[in-house]
Amino acid sequence: MPALITWWTLDVRSLAPAAHNDTVTAVGSSLLARWTEPTRRYHTTTHLVEMFWALEDLELAGAVDDRGGTLGRVAAWFHDAVYDPQAVPGANEAASADLARESLRQLGFDDDDRQTVAALVEMTAGHDLDGDEPVGAAFHDADLWVLSAPEERFDEYCAQVREEYAHVDEDAYRAGRAAILEPLLHRDRIYRTTAALREWEAAARVNLGRELARLR
Repeated sequence: MPALITWWTLDVRSLAPAAHNDTVTAVGSSLLARWTEPTRRYHTTTHLVEMFWALEDLELAGAVDDRGGTLGRVAAWFHDAVYDPQAVPGANEAASADLARESLRQLGFDDDDRQTVAALVEMTAGHDLDGDEPVGAAFHDADLWVLSAPEERFDEYCAQVREEYAHVDEDAYRAGRAAILEPLLHRDRIYRTTAALREWEAAARVNLGRELARLR
């Protein structure tokens, strides 16, 4: 956990060098508390770190530059900061984006960066992305990296999501989950960056096919 706060602090300092130390620490600690809520199973710091790793891989592959990768990591902190499995569709993402706007205002981020981060967070509501703008494409792909994970990790992810929706009966869960995953499988491409398309696409399609077969 201290390493995550260190990473957060370095990224904030890179984008908002005048941010007050106490504010940086307070916002980071509040975000970490959200990511470690005891009711979470998949949307935990493990998912957050996996996004960081995926963004790093995409940066090394040239899909996004250093500043874009930093913006992506800051957006990752906020993208599931508000997470209530019983909320209506889109509500968590909207609330998380609002939290990002206010928190980044307190930290002294410029308006363009605030809006970029908020837009990235809102995009995760449906993972609908128009165009291939580097930061947006890399963030989109990093959030969906888990679809391409090794079989054991992907199956663990599926079980964790089911635990988060334990309040939903089995038939309703199967139908609802399939309705989310099937459109991803039928897209011409799941991933937006060339690097992710090359390295992750095939595995993601195999994993999605397996999970949809189980859900049916």
